[in-house]
Amino acid sequence: MTTSTRGAAKAPAVLVLEDGRTFRGRAYGAVGETFGEAVFNTGMTGYQETLTDPSYHRQVVVMTAPHVGNTGVNDEDDESKQIWVAGYVVRDPARIPSNWRSRRTLDEQLTAQGVVGISGIDTRALTRHLRERGAMRVGIFSGEALADEATLLARVQQAPEMKGANLSAEVATTEAYVVPAIGPDGEAVPVGTAKFTVAALDLGIKGMTPHRMAERGIEVHVLPATATVDDVYAVNPDGVFLSNGPGDPATADLTVIKAVLERRTPLFGICFGNQLLGRALGFGTYKLKYGHRGINQPVQDRTTGKVEVTAHNHGFAVEAPLDKVSDTPYGRAEVSHVCLNDNVVEGLQLLDQPAFSVQYHPEAAAGPHDAAYLFDRFVSLMEAERA
Repeated sequence: MTTSTRGAAKAPAVLVLEDGRTFRGRAYGAVGETFGEAVFNTGMTGYQETLTDPSYHRQVVVMTAPHVGNTGVNDEDDESKQIWVAGYVVRDPARIPSNWRSRRTLDEQLTAQGVVGISGIDTRALTRHLRERGAMRVGIFSGEALADEATLLARVQQAPEMKGANLSAEVATTEAYVVPAIGPDGEAVPVGTAKFTVAALDLGIKGMTPHRMAERGIEVHVLPATATVDDVYAVNPDGVFLSNGPGDPATADLTVIKAVLERRTPLFGICFGNQLLGRALGFGTYKLKYGHRGINQPVQDRTTGKVEVTAHNHGFAVEAPLDKVSDTPYGRAEVSHVCLNDNVVEGLQLLDQPAFSVQYHPEAAAGPHDAAYLFDRFVSLMEAERA
C-alpha cells in the first residue's frame, strides 16, 4: 500500500474488483492505492471497533450502512493498537462528527494511519455484487495511483488471495503480557492472586476479550501466536483460550492445541480459534462465499435452544456434521451452535473433556451482548476441572 495525505477530501478515486467491476467516487482517508479482499460489514454501529479488529488484516471493508463517521473517533474504543483494514469503503461519510467522546473525525484517523478509502459510491450495488459473485480481490486507487482501468485491473489480479494466507503472526503481539483480574471493587487484582489463570494465544486478539475474562476474576496471560507448548504451560494455566484472527485456518500449526487437548486442560476458542479446534479434531475448513461480518447474525445455541443475536467476522468455517455426534481423536464432539441464516457451523463442543468453541465474538465490543454467557461457561469448566 502506498499513500499520500494531501487532497484526500476532493481527490477522485476508483475501486476495481478482480472480475472487472468498477466503481468511481472520491478519496476517503489517505490518497494512494491499496489492495485486499473485498468484504462487506452489515453493522450499523461500531465502525471504530471494526477498523481496529486484527481479523480484518488484508481486507477492504465495505460498510452497508450508508452514513459512516457520524460519531467520530475516540480514544477509548479501539480494539488494538492500530487500524488493520487494508482499505475502507463508505457511501456517505459524515462531514461533522457529533458525539461527546469524539476527538477527531474518521477521515482524519484514516489519513493519519495511511488507510486508503473511497466514498460516494453505491455500496448497495457493491454489496449485492459481492453476495452474488463472492468475496474477491479489490484495489482502491486515487491521486498518482490512478491509471487506465485495464492497468488497474491487472494490478488487482496480481494481489495475493486470502485462501492460503498465514497472517496471525503479522497481527499478534511479539511479547507476552498480562491482563490482571478485576476484583469486586473494580480494581486490578495483584498478579498471581487471581482465582484462575488463563493462557490466551493471540492469533489476532481484540482488547475487549481479555477484559471480559478479567471481569470474571481471570488473570489472562496473552501469548504470541508463535508460543510453544512449554510457553503455554509455563504460566501454569487453569485454562487455555484461542483468539480470533485473520487468514486461512488451513495454514495454522495445531501443535499447541493438540497438546492442550491431550492434557485435558479446559479450552475455549472463538472465531479463528473455533476453526483451529475444528481442524485439530479432524474436521475440515472451507472458505465461505462472502462470509459473515456484522453485529446482527442470528445463532442458535443447540445445547439450550436459545437464539442469540451475535457479532461475526469470519470468511472461513468448519465443515462438521450437524445431525450427529462425531468421533475424534479426543473423544466425541458435536456442533453446539449453528447460524440460522445459512446453517453454517458456529460452535463445537467435546463431550468427553472440557473444550468448546464458537465461530463468533462473545466479547462483542459495540454489542450485542447475548453471548457473554460463554465466558461464564468457560469459568464453569475451569471450576469443574479444579473440583
